[in-house]
Amino acid sequence: MDKPYRPKITRATRPLTTEVEAVNERGEALPTPIAGEHPLTLYVDKREVVTLMTLGQCPEALAIGYLRNQRLVRSIEEIAAVQVDWETEAAVVTTRKQIKRLKEKMKKRTVTTGCGQGTVFGDLMEEIDTIRLRDDVALTEETLYAVLDAVRKHETVYKSAGAVHGCALFDGPEIVYFIEDVGRHNAVDAIAGQMWLDRVDGSDKIFYTTGRLTSEMVIKAAQMRIPFLVSRSGLTQMGHRIAAQVGITMLGRAVGKHYLLFTGNHRFVKTVTQTMLA
Repeated sequence: MDKPYRPKITRATRPLTTEVEAVNERGEALPTPIAGEHPLTLYVDKREVVTLMTLGQCPEALAIGYLRNQRLVRSIEEIAAVQVDWETEAAVVTTRKQIKRLKEKMKKRTVTTGCGQGTVFGDLMEEIDTIRLRDDVALTEETLYAVLDAVRKHETVYKSAGAVHGCALFDGPEIVYFIEDVGRHNAVDAIAGQMWLDRVDGSDKIFYTTGRLTSEMVIKAAQMRIPFLVSRSGLTQMGHRIAAQVGITMLGRAVGKHYLLFTGNHRFVKTVTQTMLA
């Protein structure tokens, strides 16, 4: 059986932290890890698209996921190669057939509330009505608590250096991917790209983010056909409206044994009683 198609890609991960000297309140010099932040300019078929500020954990997946979530490419088969070169701070994507109307699509964009370079190209907001999520899947309260516990225990750049957002894809209580970046939109794009590379179906998965649930985050989760969206932070009015519109099961302020269920109540199953929590 032939292997699924996979574009040619580099593997140009950068060190995620670097050590600098800081002085504490007692005047003591302390070696201190800080998060990396690097500009990465994305080129598609020799055309400059955007410059992303990134931690550099998964730059090839980030480039692919960015193009996926902006709907500049419709499938992984459209991409021939992704080459990342940190000396030139460039991610060069070559498509198998040049993207039609790329210049026109780049002109029509909305700058969102995402950290850094959050953008939504073209008519994404108008295409939301075409997205359909599965209703034959459920998230139990027990699984939600297992997800939150797994995130709490996971070793992260945030724990050592701070200054980053984390996103994770879960299959039930198990972590499939955990990616951090200086902006939450980069982390979700990198997961989207990795899902394409690994042929991972999002229709029964849980997406977790440390960042707030804005319209951009909800749209990207919906585009990946992910029905469950969980955040330890809050949400925006537009994020709530779009989540309700597409029917995502969205939970915010989710930490420890606490959460707020905002939309998509029909997929959430309460299984843990107060007695069990005592």
